[in-house]
Parts: sequence; C-alpha cells; structure tokens
Amino acid sequence: MKKLVFVSIAYFFICIGAYVFAADVPVQSTNPAPAAPARGPTLDLALEAAQTALTSCSAQQQLVGVSVIDSAGVTKVVLASDGVTPRGVASSASKAQTALAFHQATSQLSESVKSDKVLADKISANSNYNIRAGGVLLTVHGEVIGAIGVGGAHGSEKDEACALAGIARVQSLFQ
Repeated sequence: MKKLVFVSIAYFFICIGAYVFAADVPVQSTNPAPAAPARGPTLDLALEAAQTALTSCSAQQQLVGVSVIDSAGVTKVVLASDGVTPRGVASSASKAQTALAFHQATSQLSESVKSDKVLADKISANSNYNIRAGGVLLTVHGEVIGAIGVGGAHGSEKDEACALAGIARVQSLFQ
C-alpha cells in the first residue's frame, strides 16, 4: 500500500512538473505567417486600365483580350471583347507575363532578340513567352508593379497602343 501511495504521489508531481514546464514553453504555430501581398495595382485600377484598353481597341474596330497582372504574375483582371478569339485572350495573358518576366515591353524584346542570341534562346525555350507587341509594364517611381497585355488586334502595334492607353488612364493613380 505504501508503494501504491508513493507511486501515486510521484506520478502527481511528474504531471504537475510537466504542466508547469509546458506552460513556460512557447507554443509554435503550425500555420506559417501569410506572405505579404505582391506589389501591384488595386483591383479597381487594374479593371479601369483593362476597360480603357478594351475601349481603345473597340474604337478601332479591334476585338481583343486584355490581361492585367501584379508583380508576382498573379492575374488581377481579364477582359474580352464580344467576339474575340480564344487566341487573343491567351495572347494578352502571355504578353503580360512575358513583359513581367523580362522587365521590358514585349515590343522592345522583339527588337532585342534580333541581336541577342542568348535572349532569343531563352525566349524560344518557353512556349508561353510572346514577344509580339502588346505587353507593357506597370511601374510606380521606377518600380515594376505588374504588367498589362493586349492581344487579338490585327497588327500587334495596335495591341500595344491600347495597352498604353490603359496605362495612361490610371498611371497617375498608382501609389
């Protein structure tokens, strides 16, 4: 009986000790802290830029897709004219991603690959890159915050003009 009482008391102190010790140990969360959001246009400004680009191309009777992405490449907005082809919409997304990946407008990349074989090889190695004009960077004080891509117009220079119209509409509102 004394042995049972001794074991019970010992068990009691072990449990109390474990409880006190555990109370002093900080608990680590199993959920990692959320990552800071990528720098980019707000949804409202992305939508306004895309709508302006779409309207600009519509005024030229061009059916286009418009994509706006943030600095992490996350799609913020995709708009498509009634009657645009799926290829036009896909082209808008790939132009925005390409401009962001290389931190240059796709029209500039198109010129650069003519004299830079390493760049040309890098671009041709990824079928998702599109260096036809229409992908343009969104910047604030020299910092890239995203890109806009326009695709589907007859003549990619029209795609780029519409993208630039979208940027011009919201550039002064970026913070």
